[in-house]
Amino acid sequence: MSYTVNCSILLTDLPLLERPAAAKAAGFDAVEFWWPFAESVPADRDVDAFVDAIRDAGVQLSGLNFNAGDMPGGDRGLVSWKGRCGEFKENIAVVAAIGERTGCKAFNALYGNRRPEHTPEAQDELAVRNLVAAAEGVARIGGTVLLEPVSGTEAYPLKTAQDALDVIAKVRAAGADNIRLLADFYHLSVNGDDVSAVIEKHAADFGHIQIADAPGRNEPGTGELPLQQWIERSRELGYSGYVGLEYKASQQDPFAWTAAWSAARAGA
Repeated sequence: MSYTVNCSILLTDLPLLERPAAAKAAGFDAVEFWWPFAESVPADRDVDAFVDAIRDAGVQLSGLNFNAGDMPGGDRGLVSWKGRCGEFKENIAVVAAIGERTGCKAFNALYGNRRPEHTPEAQDELAVRNLVAAAEGVARIGGTVLLEPVSGTEAYPLKTAQDALDVIAKVRAAGADNIRLLADFYHLSVNGDDVSAVIEKHAADFGHIQIADAPGRNEPGTGELPLQQWIERSRELGYSGYVGLEYKASQQDPFAWTAAWSAARAGA
């Protein structure tokens, strides 16, 4: 099974640029990141160092977020944030350039929290325009924009798969086809979505899958979610991409569960 390690939430005991090599040493060939810089347009030397860390580790960069703002401070994206539209559009060019240098094709655009100073309608209109711009910006390298329902932040308006799919439909109607659902089984589950039903209806069209167990957002096997079953069903229905490991490590070896899953599959 093709896993990719989210190095923004895992291996955090190491400096960020050492994490791709650590993922490789743990047996993985692909990594993904949230936006790894403090600015939407970082210095060239910082971008070079990031790209070099990926290449030197011998891993594939499978996914990268657009700048989502101050994530530790509660921000969850710039896509619908009126007042930061120019910043988001400047970020598109940087994201596409990193994708071109690394072969990355999947780019997660977090929608953004509701802002009380603007109407939801105005924020949604801006979001569609920005997502169209993002899709056009990465289309030249064969890239796809991902849109993700998120839990844990009441102000984030996309809670269910259908919430995201409704926005995706508007973006496609505006002329940008290279946008797809990011199905994070943890977020969907804790938000109360029917994950099995989402898989049955949309798995073949998923742009990416991410996993963590619930409750706790820790390693698979630490909670109650049938993650292995959901992944296998998604693959049966046509999903062929990576599965992103986007959980908080709660054990000394955060990847020990993979051996148990492999054994279970071999004995099936």
